[in-house]
Amino acid sequence: MTATEVPRAGEADGFAVLPVPRQRQDASVPALTLLVIGDDPAGTFTAPELFDGAGTRVRIRRARNLTEAERLLTDDVHCVLLVLDGDGLESLRRLLRLAPSTAVLVLTGDGAGEVGEPGEAVRIGAQDHLSRDELDGSHLTRAIRYAVERKRADLAQRQLTETRLLAQENSRLERGLLPTPLLDGADLRFAARYRPGRSRALLGGDFYDTVRTSDGTVHAMIGDVCGHGPDAAALGVELRIAWRALTFAGLSGDLLLSTLQKVLENERSDDEIFATLCTLDIAPDGGRADLYLAGHPAPLLTGADGVPRLLPYEAGGPALGLLPQAAWSRIEVELGASWSLMLYTDGLIEGRIGQGTQRLGQDGMVGMITRQLAGGLRGEDLLDAAVTEARELNGGELTDDVAVVLLDRVAPARILGLPAQIQRSSG
Repeated sequence: MTATEVPRAGEADGFAVLPVPRQRQDASVPALTLLVIGDDPAGTFTAPELFDGAGTRVRIRRARNLTEAERLLTDDVHCVLLVLDGDGLESLRRLLRLAPSTAVLVLTGDGAGEVGEPGEAVRIGAQDHLSRDELDGSHLTRAIRYAVERKRADLAQRQLTETRLLAQENSRLERGLLPTPLLDGADLRFAARYRPGRSRALLGGDFYDTVRTSDGTVHAMIGDVCGHGPDAAALGVELRIAWRALTFAGLSGDLLLSTLQKVLENERSDDEIFATLCTLDIAPDGGRADLYLAGHPAPLLTGADGVPRLLPYEAGGPALGLLPQAAWSRIEVELGASWSLMLYTDGLIEGRIGQGTQRLGQDGMVGMITRQLAGGLRGEDLLDAAVTEARELNGGELTDDVAVVLLDRVAPARILGLPAQIQRSSG
């Protein structure tokens, strides 16, 4: 025995003596904490620390049984060494339920009778199965290191799997919130952008949809449920699906909005929750539309002259869910032969400008879109630029959900009197 080793009890009951250097107490050496559970008749784990040749320092705690161990299983315990007793694998199963995130080693005698086959403990959930007759300080510290790393790898893989499953589930929900437009047969181009206000979220309370019914009418809608979080997102999905079903069933205008209000009143979790909505019914010839506003900002129309203008909003009605007997008036809109319509939620216009309290607002948005149109931006590029500039003006991410929908109609060249190549490059 060297001068740096502590005398131990003998090798009774099959335990080997573990050398524990006295002088290596360097706090900079990475340390692991081992909790030993069970009887230790040979006094193998009485020393507070042990080392191996690689410099691994292991602090040792002791518990006589699982009841005592439950109090000692704190977050700084890296590994548990369970000395199996007459309960066999049942005590291991109990330990795994107590410490699902902690590495576990089991220690038995040289026979397999206590736990069945040696691999059975590992199959149940332990990281390794050690035998008393092979135990020494170097072997134990190496087993602890490997067990801790295997457990970390297992937990990382589990978290990765859970994250992937959550992402897949969120993607399925997102597809319900952000639908594919049904515009077959319409001479319109569609583009949309959506950005939830919650950090790392895929879903928000904004919702939109666009469909073409059998009579050739194109119906577009955008809305915003007050509040944030999954409840608002779920309600937005419900309203969008209800709108699509009711539209295909032939409802429109005031009757459609009244029915959607009933859906909201029955599905909302709080009587204070409301939703704003904007609907457009574009005639089959594309030259005119009926607009209904329920507490929502008016769309932006850009005609053949290339100048964007806000549609009238004075005749709009209240948001859904505010007044039990509300009514909504039709606003007739002349679109012309060639036009672009932008529907948006208030998240786009409520961002701040610079360091002050001034917000972008509708007038600021009109000026922003005017500049971007003059710069030749159209379609998805226009929407990307609008959301990006609003974010930059805000000095960072916009805190509210943002949804923007763009519908473009370009008249045939014979109507505009333009060469075909110019017609293809416009919009």
